[in-house]
Amino acid sequence: MAAGITVAAVVVDHIKPLALGGLDVDDNTRNLCQPCHHEVTAEQFGHAAPIGAKGVGRDGRPTSAGHQWNGQPASRAPPSAPRRMPTPPGGAKVH
Repeated sequence: MAAGITVAAVVVDHIKPLALGGLDVDDNTRNLCQPCHHEVTAEQFGHAAPIGAKGVGRDGRPTSAGHQWNGQPASRAPPSAPRRMPTPPGGAKVH
């Protein structure tokens, strides 16, 4: 992942893997991006993490201070136009 690029968290990860006795319940899941899921899964099953890999905490957030999610907050989009209201039953009054 390149710095400054946001990656979608598209994988539902089991914090305690099902294969290691974890339950398939919401409290045992978190959403991760695919690269983080590969790292975490490898570590959980005893494989060495790549040098420099940082992983994620129980809340699913990256633990590395250098991860883009832990950097400066992204600028917010400008406020949108006022919401339009639906036409009331019987139609709108024309002045």
